[in-house]
Amino acid sequence: MRGVVVALAGAGLLLAACGQPASQPAAPPPPTSAPSSSSIPPSPPGLAGLKPCELLTATDRSTAGLTSLGTEKTIGADRACDWTEPGTFGVTVTLAENAPLNSLEIDKGTGKRVTVGAHKGFRVSDRRAGDGTCAVLLGVGQEASVQVDVTNTGFEDTPLACERADTVARLIEPKLP
Repeated sequence: MRGVVVALAGAGLLLAACGQPASQPAAPPPPTSAPSSSSIPPSPPGLAGLKPCELLTATDRSTAGLTSLGTEKTIGADRACDWTEPGTFGVTVTLAENAPLNSLEIDKGTGKRVTVGAHKGFRVSDRRAGDGTCAVLLGVGQEASVQVDVTNTGFEDTPLACERADTVARLIEPKLP
């Protein structure tokens, strides 16, 4: 390995000297502040660096059937954003920084395990009740979760609410840590 490093260093000096006048010595490489290969990369900032209303771009909103901007709100201690399509449905995306997926209470029989992109989670709905609501809960690391809630106007058509929740979850998932 040491011979390879020396050979590469020598090749670097030869390349650095190419195009230089013979009377000028090659300049030493500038010092770098890059971490060594043995250092640990910084951990992602988690949900703290995200703004819930910025998770859906204009194109994302159009794909989800939303025409209006979201409204920031707080649900308990969690940051959230509401989008409302008047007369049709509403979506709330909640960033729960201190609520890991395994700590959420899901009624037996209403939750189905799902994977959206790289995130595992649950789709929660009561199809028998047919109340036009559905949620997709995604785990983010060991400490957090994101919840996408959809409620149809008139509280009807639960399968459509789940289709909308799935769409929004797929749109925001790539932006999650």
